[in-house]
Amino acid sequence: MNVPFETVTPAPVDPSALPFRVRMRDGVRLATDVYLPDGEPVDEPGPTILVRLPYDKSGTYASMPLIARYMTRRGYRVAVQDVRGKFRSEGETLLFVNEVHDGYDTIEWITHQSWSDGVVGMWGDSYYGYTQWAAVASGHRALRAIAPRVTGTELGQVVDNPDGTRDVEMGIHLGYMATHYVGTDTYEWEPDPGRRPLIAPFEEFFGTLGRRSPSFDVAFPREVRLRRWPEGHPFDHRAVPVLHTVGWYDNCAPWHWRDIEELARRSEWSNQQYLLIDAIDHENYHLSGAPYDDESRDHTRDQEAFRTLLPGYLDPALDFFDIFLRRRGNAAELPRVRWRLVHGEENGFRAETAWPPADSRALTLHLAAGTEAPDAPDGNTPGRLSPTPPEDTCAASWIHDPEDPVPSPAPNAFAYLQTNPRLHDWSKRDDVLVFDAEPTPTPVDLAGPVSLQVTLTTTGPSTDLFAKLLDVHPDGEAELVAHGRVHTDLPHRRLTLSLGHAGYRLRPGHRLRLHLHSSDFPEYVLHPGTDENPWLAVHGARTTQRIGLGGTEGARLALTVLRGGEYGNSGRGEGRLLS
Repeated sequence: MNVPFETVTPAPVDPSALPFRVRMRDGVRLATDVYLPDGEPVDEPGPTILVRLPYDKSGTYASMPLIARYMTRRGYRVAVQDVRGKFRSEGETLLFVNEVHDGYDTIEWITHQSWSDGVVGMWGDSYYGYTQWAAVASGHRALRAIAPRVTGTELGQVVDNPDGTRDVEMGIHLGYMATHYVGTDTYEWEPDPGRRPLIAPFEEFFGTLGRRSPSFDVAFPREVRLRRWPEGHPFDHRAVPVLHTVGWYDNCAPWHWRDIEELARRSEWSNQQYLLIDAIDHENYHLSGAPYDDESRDHTRDQEAFRTLLPGYLDPALDFFDIFLRRRGNAAELPRVRWRLVHGEENGFRAETAWPPADSRALTLHLAAGTEAPDAPDGNTPGRLSPTPPEDTCAASWIHDPEDPVPSPAPNAFAYLQTNPRLHDWSKRDDVLVFDAEPTPTPVDLAGPVSLQVTLTTTGPSTDLFAKLLDVHPDGEAELVAHGRVHTDLPHRRLTLSLGHAGYRLRPGHRLRLHLHSSDFPEYVLHPGTDENPWLAVHGARTTQRIGLGGTEGARLALTVLRGGEYGNSGRGEGRLLS
């Protein structure tokens, strides 16, 4: 069966760029474009911002020519490089493993150019956020600051948790490799999520293309984890100032928060961290404009529309670099945390000295059985989110049916805010447990970590648990506040599920709602209900999941809220990531 696809080849080099072929230690040459400030001599030295990415340094998807020219107007030299094996660069096309040494060699090359003063910073999103951490792991002394956005050192990994559980694999996990890491070009195609086994469309695509992805074959059918950090983990190297940009709606945020939490535990790194938390998703769609008209906002086709976003996209990082690369300004005056409160009354960012904010407190809501209510979602009587533990103990259960999975709400999880879906219809499904709090009479501001402690039992050999915290409007519409997921290989386990962090105002008359279910497909790989590899399973099995309510095995939702909003029992906060 032939699979339709489109090939994305390198775009023409921007006329304002100086093209180079930078030789690595093994002789491989990486295509690199250098942009210099207008009006300055070519040999005038200054600090350089380096970007290393796999998405075409000249193309419209990453819009690097626009970004580079914006940065040069602030006086920076900018070097943009196709990573090894991508677009115009030579070498093998393999995810993650070559970025440490290639990052070192590129920085070393920069420091020997006449336009370089020997000071380098790095900037970028997602994979080109990861390449920044790879450069930190190289130990090069010229790297003075980084500004990673929507990324993480564990990017692309199915993470094992300390309690023996692990993350649920993203559906795009193998799809990314079969799109971006087959060869130098990118191949745009769509696997059919209705096919079984799930792996079938990928094999048909490789057959149509006549070649395979080495990264795909390393990851499937049994993952072999190649060494990302040949010189040691980046957190074990010299600490440099870091500006983290995290999105409240970014599907990759769990990786980023894990980095922030780990760095906070390391004294040499904790005082070098700065947070910028915004209401964005992975593709930089912003809640303020959601949902978007596809044609008016797609900057892959409309560079002028993207140009208007550059100040908000780049200025925070450039202000950060002014301090740490050019020594202009006082680092002590730079807020450690800037964050946007979703649905807050004020515009712009709040500034804090710590995260969670110093005036935050812990709030616990207990999951309890419900009673019939006139406003209950059709087909599903909700349980309760109660500030007091239920007096009686019982259980709540739902069925996971691989033939009828809970559908993912956004057509593109990386661009969640492009559609900004409402989730009230999911409350009507029989395979979704629903727990409602009472409407709040006053504003309640969530600001910090969210987690769920639960005792989970399954009739299958293993199971997945998805939890979504929602804001239910007075008219019944529901929008996302926070979400998390976990896979457990035990049929009975007490576990704590992280829903990440939230920065969200629950307005008067609104209520919190919690959804629990065992699939979120196709955003996450579908559990077959058996012990088969989910990518290879053809037929699934229905399983029943059960959680305890009340007593020692009762389920509890832990929130972090700012003081002043009255919404249940509270206690001390769990501690600060930054302070």
